[in-house]
Amino acid sequence: MRLAARPLSPAARWCLIILGVTACYFLAGQIGIQWAIVREQISPLWPAAGVALAVPMLLGPKFWPGIFLGALLTNIALGPSLTAVLVISAGNTIGPMLAYAAMRRLGFREQLDRLPDAVLLVAGAAGGTAVSAALGTGVLVLDGALRPGEFWSTALVWWTGDAMGVLTITPLLLLVPRFRLPVRVPLARWGEAVALALSGLGASILATTSTPKLFLVFPILVWAALRFRQAGALLCSLCACTFAIFAAARGHGPYGSYELAARMLHVQAFDATVGLTALALSTVVLQRDRATAEITDAWRQITEMVDMIAPRQSLRSAMTQRKDDELTG
Repeated sequence: MRLAARPLSPAARWCLIILGVTACYFLAGQIGIQWAIVREQISPLWPAAGVALAVPMLLGPKFWPGIFLGALLTNIALGPSLTAVLVISAGNTIGPMLAYAAMRRLGFREQLDRLPDAVLLVAGAAGGTAVSAALGTGVLVLDGALRPGEFWSTALVWWTGDAMGVLTITPLLLLVPRFRLPVRVPLARWGEAVALALSGLGASILATTSTPKLFLVFPILVWAALRFRQAGALLCSLCACTFAIFAAARGHGPYGSYELAARMLHVQAFDATVGLTALALSTVVLQRDRATAEITDAWRQITEMVDMIAPRQSLRSAMTQRKDDELTG
């Protein structure tokens, strides 16, 4: 006789989800560390920040310990001291939770199906990550790992990395619950997707060579948003932002001649423009599709009602005509 599996208790389920969040943050943090440019700890693109903001949006704020534990495991080997690591981990948790609370209070919806949601996500990326960057850089200065004069340049790199992680990773994670494998996709559609991917990659590479070529990415974003909606636009945005960030971090591209702080500020402005364009345009297209579907559905209902009423109206007209004929006859 086979015994039925007992369902997990709420506490056990909470612990499992916390472990999953910790693992996801840790893996994303390890990816970011590979490109660190300050103390082998501060990266110009920090995907873990995008994971941290997506966690309360998708799972709920009660799973914040997973963010803290993931940040702790990521930073514990980097130091400089246990106190500094604890403060950095706390900052990496507080920033996203404050951004989440503010965005929800202002009416943010995880579906990203309205233009105000896109704007709120950009604002949340800028505000919440500024808290994390200020706390983390401040404790490194107080701990002696950084000189006081390095505060602003380091904080700017930290802020840029976290903000770009939110702008590029969080929207993609918010799309995961709605993701469905494509079924019966025409071959021409696959060909267009491949052409878009190659064009996006080529435009991103060319855009990082000189300032006049930065604008090459925007026609690709328009194409992606119109034909592939949010998924296509956000993936193209991720590609363009990633190339711009790492070209600037290594002193290449249109901003390579600037000091580190100025470089990061210029890249932040460019990537924020790219991210907001991708989010806003794809959201507007999604709103248009939804409005078209609602109009089509309303027209179908009206047509069905007319079809139901028309025979009755015809019968009523025939009966009225017959009665009139009898009276006149």
